[in-house]
Amino acid sequence: MSTESLTAQMVKLKNRQQVAEGTMAFYFDKPAGFEFRAGQAMDVTVLDPPETDGEGNIRTFSIISAPFEDHLAVATRMRDTAFKRVLKTVPLGTEVKVENPGGSLTLHKNASKPGVFLAGGIGITPFMSILGQAAHEKLPHRLYLFYANHRPEDAPFLDALGEFEKANPNFRFVPTMTDMEKSVQAWTGERGKIDGAMLSRTLPDLHGPIYYIAGPPAMVAAMRKMLIEATVDEDDIRTEEFAGY
Repeated sequence: MSTESLTAQMVKLKNRQQVAEGTMAFYFDKPAGFEFRAGQAMDVTVLDPPETDGEGNIRTFSIISAPFEDHLAVATRMRDTAFKRVLKTVPLGTEVKVENPGGSLTLHKNASKPGVFLAGGIGITPFMSILGQAAHEKLPHRLYLFYANHRPEDAPFLDALGEFEKANPNFRFVPTMTDMEKSVQAWTGERGKIDGAMLSRTLPDLHGPIYYIAGPPAMVAAMRKMLIEATVDEDDIRTEEFAGY
């Protein structure tokens, strides 16, 4: 039996919702036997779309739902592409193909080492799955999430992440906003970009954790540079870039 026949599955679009300005989440049936690890991604293909363009009919998305959940979900910034217009407008119940779950941005096994997640914007998606699964399994890992957005209006899943913090005594959530002068919402949390001072105010020690960085390429590069300048071991840094979303 080929690998594709094991992983390629037809699923129905169950629901979709706006989760921040310009960002939508899409929810699908989860087929029997579809396995993945929290933090991994999958390919989504729209079939016989009413329109297409040069970017094609397939995208790779981090899975935001956790492996224990009974559905599959992804979230994306809604750029003006044919693929995303189709996903936003096709009737609920429309079938798409999902396949090839994989990727290495998954939580380390050694629970004595804390996990520190540095996310920018839509880079939050793999961490949603990891944090949801960690709360469900009551994992002993100490986990920290620093999450940067321009404004609360732009920030997907703030409420859900707050709920993860309530559900998991080992998890600390530190959201920060970099452009609050353009916001109409109140904000009492951190402001400014994630930096070494922000990390040091929260983490007992910058050395020792495994760091996971996900977001736009410039943000990922800046975070990596910051950690290396703080003499964090490069072997303790794992990254994933979200470009063109």
